[in-house]
Amino acid sequence: MTARVANARVDATLALRARGAMLTHVGRVRSSNEDSVVFVSSPEDGRLEDRGTLALVADGMGGHAAGEVASALAAEVVRRIYCSSSLPVPETLRTAFEAANAAVIQHADAHPECRGMGTTCTAVAMVGGKLYLAHAGDSRAYLLRGEILTQLSEDHSLNAQLVREGVMTQEEAETSPNGNVIVKALGSRAELDPAVWSEGLPLADGDRVLLCSDGLSNLVPDREIAGVLQRLPPTDACDALVERALAAGGYDNISVGVFAIEVPTAPDRAGSDRSSAARTTRRIVPQEILAEGSDARGATRRIKL
Repeated sequence: MTARVANARVDATLALRARGAMLTHVGRVRSSNEDSVVFVSSPEDGRLEDRGTLALVADGMGGHAAGEVASALAAEVVRRIYCSSSLPVPETLRTAFEAANAAVIQHADAHPECRGMGTTCTAVAMVGGKLYLAHAGDSRAYLLRGEILTQLSEDHSLNAQLVREGVMTQEEAETSPNGNVIVKALGSRAELDPAVWSEGLPLADGDRVLLCSDGLSNLVPDREIAGVLQRLPPTDACDALVERALAAGGYDNISVGVFAIEVPTAPDRAGSDRSSAARTTRRIVPQEILAEGSDARGATRRIKL
């Protein structure tokens, strides 16, 4: 785990849940949305093994609709494997990413119009009061604890790699023309080594978790992101962050997920909240993206729990 997170008093006896929302927008320039997002939670009535909450952002690459195929395919494979696996969370996430990588490559091999497609994928599993990260690419995961916003993921881009190696300063990286060169992504090569946390980060009541594509992080400064997360509940925060990215130019697709970590109310813990207990899986990967000849140009898609 590379991120250094602000300390917090963590009570391991508290049952925590993630309440959140996700929003994806085509932006002001692109004609299609190559991002895909997923947000699924286990039922709260104990009928199935508790897999907690899985959320991910995938930012497709390849053009000519291939990018949106890659992101949707990867997101669906990761979702399906995570929800059906009984393995420990880190092993499940690694298996899911490797399977998604293979699926993107196989699809590209079978469809010449999709050759060269790939996708970033940043996923968090929040289960048992801990957060686990799996990541490839330059989409990001953040944690807001108190007033401190910490980037949990490490960008797999050429500029970020040069900064880590001391070849380039962060200031130079921000103006370098190589900022969009991705050095690790699903579909780029057969052997994928995603960043997967072997241990979970203990969560605390009041934490906020953010997932986003670079359509947000490239345009909205961290201090503005932190301010929004501090002030607004998840659905409103998603709206506000997308609006800020659009106001800053919106030259890329924009995907945002905001999750409030909190102690469930008494009805939730007692299982008497029928509306919460009844839900099983909510996802936003549109199945039509995976269909041959489909038009997946929706400008805005939203999901919340």
